[in-house]
Amino acid sequence: MKLIFVRHGSAILLSEFGEKPVNLGDVIALGSNTLCGSEPEGFITVTTLYLDRDYIIDQVFWQHAALLVDRWDARDFADELYSEPAQVLRLGEDRVGMLVPWLDELVALSLDGPSPARFYRLQALLFAVLDVVTPYVKTTPTRRSPTQRKTTRAGAPRHRRFAPLRVEAREVVELLRGSPAERWTLERLARTVHLSPAQLSRVFVDAYGKTPLAYLTMLRAERMARLLRETDLTVEQAAREVGWSSRNHAARLFRQCVGVSPGRYRRAAQEAAA
Repeated sequence: MKLIFVRHGSAILLSEFGEKPVNLGDVIALGSNTLCGSEPEGFITVTTLYLDRDYIIDQVFWQHAALLVDRWDARDFADELYSEPAQVLRLGEDRVGMLVPWLDELVALSLDGPSPARFYRLQALLFAVLDVVTPYVKTTPTRRSPTQRKTTRAGAPRHRRFAPLRVEAREVVELLRGSPAERWTLERLARTVHLSPAQLSRVFVDAYGKTPLAYLTMLRAERMARLLRETDLTVEQAAREVGWSSRNHAARLFRQCVGVSPGRYRRAAQEAAA
């Protein structure tokens, strides 16, 4: 997931959930695989923290250890607890200002990559930031208890390990990323990895939170956005380049993923670069 701290200026946040203004003092929380863009209003300065999903699951597990039996259980619990994939947290200028020195130190310590010598300082800074931010995160009420857990989850959970990413899911992602313009169908992808379509859907959603075709739509929208930013291709040409033959179909799916039409996205990108 990502936490984007607005340090100066303002912008219009564009996502599949609509348009929202963000200003100094706001923090944007984005779940994994959530497309989001912004249209600056003059200028904007942000600092972004990237948090690995497995790392978040570990923290949820230890935070709610009295209710959870393992990290597999923690993953399901986290999906229920943090069900909104995009949120704007209104911390206020003073609170974000208080976080700025910690954010700057996190950035400085991260420039040269992971380091065992800096590990605990990075953890301390991150937890200090999260301690301020998390009270503002909207969560979904969940009624869980150890007794409820035992009646809903069969088997011997104490011996269940966190499941690794299935090789079939990885293979499908590589296929989609390598050739997003290909005319993929669920049946064709399933045949390629020797699973039934239903099995592939379950495996893929379990790994990436989306169906294979929804993931493909996200990839195409990302690549179309890059073409609109970096080339002079028309909207129709950019759509064909990523695998959408119909301009109207492409515009509808692009808007669902990015939050605005391709034409408006291009104009916003041009204005931001000017």
